[in-house]
Amino acid sequence: MKVLTRFIYSIVALSILVASCKKDVLDRPPITKVIDTEFWRNEDDVRLFANGFYLNYFPGYNSGFGTDYAPVRGYTFSDDLTAKNVQSNFENTVPSSRGAASETPSMLTQYAGPSWNFAWVRKSNLFIDRVENVAQPKLTAEAYKHWMSVARFFRGFEYSRLVSVFGDVPYFDRVIGDSEWDVLYKDRDNRGIVMDKVYDDFKYVLANMRENDGTQNLNKYIAAAFISRFMLFEGTFEHYHNLDASRSKKYLELAVEASEVVMNSNKYNFTRDFKSLFSSESLAGHPEVLLYRTYDATLGVTHSVGSYQNGTESNGVDANLVLIKSFLVNDGKVWQNSTIPNASSFAIADLIKTRDPRFEASFIDRALDKSATLLYGYKFASREAITYIGKTYPPAWGSNTNTSDAPIIRLAEVVLNWIEAKAVLAEYFSSSAITQADLNKSINAIRNRPLDAAAIAKGVQKTAPLTLAALPEDPARDADVPALIWEIRRERRMEFVFEHTRLLDLKRWKKIQYMDFSKNSDYFLGPWVNVKAEVPAYLTAANVGRVRVKRMDGTIITYNGTNGDALVGFWMVENASNRNGFSDAVYLSPVGQNQIIQYKERGYNLTQTVNW
Repeated sequence: MKVLTRFIYSIVALSILVASCKKDVLDRPPITKVIDTEFWRNEDDVRLFANGFYLNYFPGYNSGFGTDYAPVRGYTFSDDLTAKNVQSNFENTVPSSRGAASETPSMLTQYAGPSWNFAWVRKSNLFIDRVENVAQPKLTAEAYKHWMSVARFFRGFEYSRLVSVFGDVPYFDRVIGDSEWDVLYKDRDNRGIVMDKVYDDFKYVLANMRENDGTQNLNKYIAAAFISRFMLFEGTFEHYHNLDASRSKKYLELAVEASEVVMNSNKYNFTRDFKSLFSSESLAGHPEVLLYRTYDATLGVTHSVGSYQNGTESNGVDANLVLIKSFLVNDGKVWQNSTIPNASSFAIADLIKTRDPRFEASFIDRALDKSATLLYGYKFASREAITYIGKTYPPAWGSNTNTSDAPIIRLAEVVLNWIEAKAVLAEYFSSSAITQADLNKSINAIRNRPLDAAAIAKGVQKTAPLTLAALPEDPARDADVPALIWEIRRERRMEFVFEHTRLLDLKRWKKIQYMDFSKNSDYFLGPWVNVKAEVPAYLTAANVGRVRVKRMDGTIITYNGTNGDALVGFWMVENASNRNGFSDAVYLSPVGQNQIIQYKERGYNLTQTVNW
């Protein structure tokens, strides 16, 4: 069954099983007779209820012009991207409200996660309760364990996201009655206590979920891939923020275990090119993709992610020189040390030929004025899509009518989660050292993806393998990060441009200071350009005093109406300036004032997030 069909059926399930929400975050309507006596009759009913979780947890490219949890459009807040004028700010005051009760997927951009909303926690607890107390007599023992695993997976998923945003949150392990105020209005539990419960849920999932429940249905391998993500996040957050070493080790070990469930299955591999992951009309049978979302115009389910990388639409925040410089040269070295011809050139045409192939697959090979930095991302548009620049786009690559499939979870993330968890365990917890075989199964397997014909025609080459005996010597490496872990982080950055990871990676590594652009003037620059030759449209009277480039020696050349020939250098993003100052408080979100007031009005206390 296609994911799309699942979503349509889920609407029916939701209409039967979920009534409208009350105004308070934790207030939910009572269980109805329909759920207790007319549902949960068989495995099909249980599956139908489970389908109602998919849109929230597996949104893919969202739909229409929706942006929440969508690459390119939703994940725009990171150090990889720069906008014209002032950069988007972190919040610096407690909001009036941060609560919600809707089951509509929504994301806080600055935290890459949900609001203070426990609707999905309650829904998963209801799922667990009904499988245990209503459906169990009608299911086989195997089916019972599978569906209990599905329900517990979604509960763990939701709590993992809530903890990543708020840290400490109240933990509920059952459906709470409307009159149980002492439970409904309990204060926050320590994040470690919450994540220990999540850990228990995930261990159960790995032990009991089906390996195969049909095409495009949640199974053990898909769940394991997500578990590797969440356990890596929490394990490294606990470590780098000096919270609890024993918990950090436990979570990282589960990240390794979950990753190996996928890797050792031998069901997935890197035998297709990188571009195919993000611009294919169908991902059915793609060897690297564990789960994807199908889009189909005939059924009215489309998206707009490809349109914002079609060469014409402006996204508003674009790849900066810091990101560009982070890409390895294809000899496996950083640009400062490479002997590849033109390795030190930052002209787009040279970057395409000399850098890791993911650069060419992620960015158009010429300067475009639709990008604030002139480097235009097209990772999520096909090679065909950009042939329509200056023409009328077909629905597949214009407006909100895109139909390319969205990879939900893929093998590259699993192996990168695995190698990082193992590296942190080896470096800080005396676990087994990383071997060359480990690198070959992870980073080097990714680098050995085949190149498509278009990339080969441009002269793109695979990046040399990473070897323990000759790790890159990066002068930009932070002194507190070991060389191997630095390279693992770099691999994530090259692999996941425009995707969900970067801001969350900075937060778990305790590197949010990268978001302070005053620390590196390259944040305000794009690639090396010859303005007159590459973007002559900028040489107009209206742009006098606005168009600027920066030479290698730091000299700034400003367009004065007659000096177009001199405008050769790093593109300076128009009026770009740093965001307001911020503190470590921004690692976590505050709770809204209204939520704290709601507690007080009922005689209870809700603790505010630390540093807020």
